Amino acid sequence: MKQAYKEMKTEAGVFQIKNTVNGKALVTVTPNLKTMEGKRFQLRMGSHKNAELLAEWKQYGEDAFEFEVLEALDDKDVGTLARQESLRLLEEKWLDKLQPHGDRGYNRAKTGD
Repeated sequence: MKQAYKEMKTEAGVFQIKNTVNGKALVTVTPNLKTMEGKRFQLRMGSHKNAELLAEWKQYGEDAFEFEVLEALDDKDVGTLARQESLRLLEEKWLDKLQPHGDRGYNRAKTGD
């Protein structure tokens, strides 16, 4: 069982938590897309670090939110540093595309542009 766990590949990528009532979204990356359920658990327990998202979760309820993988990272046999850079670029791509800040989302707008 230990060997099977060690050989199990994790899939990295970018996902969003979307409020279906007002269309706002939080876009984020993770080295393991299975952690999306952990974010749902944090929201349920009231411990998610994004205060605005958490407040609206409490206001609208869990059924008003969708969790969606936007893109999985195709990084087979890539080293850790290359994977981190690929995730950073993937996140930047989706933040630029969806602009999930201000009235459109829970991400903070880039500063210094």
